[in-house]
Amino acid sequence: MEILTKAVRVFIGNQEILKGMDFNVHDKEFVGIIGPNGSGKSTFLKCVYRVQKPTEGGIFLNGKSLDEMSYRESALQLAVVAQHNCYSFDFDVLQVVLMGRSPHKKILDRDNAEDYAIARHALETVGLAGFEKRSFSTLSGGEQQRVILARALTQQTECMVLDEPTNHLDIKYQLQIMDIVKGLDLTVVAAVHDLNIAAMYCDRLIAVKDGMIVGCAAPEQLLTEKFIYELYGVRTKVNTSENGRINIIYLPQHWRKE
Repeated sequence: MEILTKAVRVFIGNQEILKGMDFNVHDKEFVGIIGPNGSGKSTFLKCVYRVQKPTEGGIFLNGKSLDEMSYRESALQLAVVAQHNCYSFDFDVLQVVLMGRSPHKKILDRDNAEDYAIARHALETVGLAGFEKRSFSTLSGGEQQRVILARALTQQTECMVLDEPTNHLDIKYQLQIMDIVKGLDLTVVAAVHDLNIAAMYCDRLIAVKDGMIVGCAAPEQLLTEKFIYELYGVRTKVNTSENGRINIIYLPQHWRKE
């Protein structure tokens, strides 16, 4: 799956949130979107997974415009794991995961043996085999996010969008989610809050500030001390290991006063 965006702009009222986003994601590439809060990361991803409609510009999946696709057609190609997942009804885990089969069905189709097999396999993939009858609302935050990831897996798409899915999770669950996604061999676009996690998992990073792309490169090329300060206004120390991996150490203001 390849994703191409051309001059994507979004206005909310008179405020321009996205100011012309141009980039492409290659097949099987894991691309991270980074930037400070309010920079436009989530707004842009919402345009990709069709919660938000761009005011101007175009988004293309494998060369076809989203505007020319039905919602069902795009859902067969692209799955989403978002940051917040609240339900008014108390579904059990298997019911939540089976929701991912909806794009494959007609309106009155019932879940069949194949659907259940796919859903159970997805739960096994995310390490939640045996959780089928558990109530979704009683699970921990990390468990809930793995259930939502399993639901995305049951869509059987070529591409997955992660909209800061680990933002409120402890480090164990952050790494679990990212390890699982990294091993799927899919095209992935992810808004990532933690720069060290972005450096560990992403093939390429796109930096966004004030609704514009201000940098695009591999993590070890983009995440310099100078660039991180320009993007976030934070001083850092960036160390590079023998295998070329980087580790970012944040330098609090009070350290420089001691």
